[in-house]
Amino acid sequence: MSDQDELIALSACRMVELLDQGVVTPVDALKALERRIAKVDPLIDALPTLCFERAFSEARRVQEQPVSERGLLRGLPVPIKDLTHVAGVRTTSGSLLFKDHISENTGLPARTLEENGAVIYAKSNTPEFGTGGHTRNEVFGITRNPRDTTLSAGGSSGGAAAALATGMAWLAHGSDMAGSLRTPASFCGVASLRPSPGLIAGDQPRLPFQVLGQEGPMARSVEDVALMTDAMSGLSHQSGLSKPAPPTSFLDAARSPTRPPRVAVSADLGVTEITGEVRSAFDAAINTLTGSGLEVDETHPDFTDAVEAFTVQRAIIYAVKLGDALASAEKLFNPLVVWNIKKGLETDAASVRSAMAAQGRLFQKVADFMQTCDILICPATIMPPFPADEFYPGSSKGVPVSEYYDWLKIVYVVSAATLPVITIPCGFTASGLPLAIQLIGRPHGEVALFRHARYIEDVLGWNATPIDPSE
Repeated sequence: MSDQDELIALSACRMVELLDQGVVTPVDALKALERRIAKVDPLIDALPTLCFERAFSEARRVQEQPVSERGLLRGLPVPIKDLTHVAGVRTTSGSLLFKDHISENTGLPARTLEENGAVIYAKSNTPEFGTGGHTRNEVFGITRNPRDTTLSAGGSSGGAAAALATGMAWLAHGSDMAGSLRTPASFCGVASLRPSPGLIAGDQPRLPFQVLGQEGPMARSVEDVALMTDAMSGLSHQSGLSKPAPPTSFLDAARSPTRPPRVAVSADLGVTEITGEVRSAFDAAINTLTGSGLEVDETHPDFTDAVEAFTVQRAIIYAVKLGDALASAEKLFNPLVVWNIKKGLETDAASVRSAMAAQGRLFQKVADFMQTCDILICPATIMPPFPADEFYPGSSKGVPVSEYYDWLKIVYVVSAATLPVITIPCGFTASGLPLAIQLIGRPHGEVALFRHARYIEDVLGWNATPIDPSE
């Protein structure tokens, strides 16, 4: 194994230590990634836009600074999801409407990462405007699952997850409305955090106070997710929803694993069916946890109001963001995007009022429930990865567009409740495909959640070594 191969296999935390010590430079890290991407990405299409010239320039600038002034990440390279602008870099949102767009400014999540020592070298693939749980678009094509390239990598942060799983990134930026940090984490065998509103500032110029969509970190382990959370969180005066980082760093929390004393488990959250393969992997994980001495109670909060709260407000978000463009660009948008926009434009005031009231009831129910337990565990997906040539599960068998994201209920009801979620791998299907669990914490309870997630990760065990999709 070459020195560059050895770097690729290291954790993000270890890379930052080596960068801090001067054993590795940011330029060394970029060279290792450049070589790895050339070998791996043609097989899976995770990082379709590269900006190495910009990255090497930034890396050299960082190297000239005293180590103590290089930011938390010390020059560690990070890819940005192709929904967030990076100045001077192509940003398409996976849409033909923006296929040649070059960003003039850097979006807030990317800017925060750069201010904390990240070097941006690539944009990760996403479905058009992040629509759906499968990373496929007309600009760059399909991001494929590293474990089986005939299957989906999930979405909408599928490019980020696939890059992590194959060693083309140590950390990766993503975002999540209907499971976009969680579904790809499950399909690709990596970890993520969907945070509480306000923890990580996002770019929402038209909707600065919406809570369904959140920016978040992805990595190969809980500890690395915590490191990136420290680099993304903190008060921003440019975000409608923002709050200071807690006194305890998330990395310190992840390095203090703590057994959660009260654990609730649910295979379906009372809102959906799951496949037998997912149920078997979930049951096996819970059995491992109980075998280690963890006491669990099979229960969950009442998510009855979550579907209405989520689906109506999600449609409104599409109408606000893209409604003005529909008349001139409808032929450029894929059918899923068009359906979402039209659904939002057709939603009446009574429906909005009802959905907002439903979310209020939902939050009160889950907040009260989470006072009775420290963590709620459920699957991160209801099915294993599906064929990559589908637009969504069942699309080739007649499942209508109006039902295209029904399979994401197990994640989007949690989004509607605004609870923080860490997703970690928990096992494999019989055919060797990874599956993950959601570890759901109390509102604004990320510090405790990281402690509990690290404990559970240690009990379950997971080989976080990057894989080669050609092998």
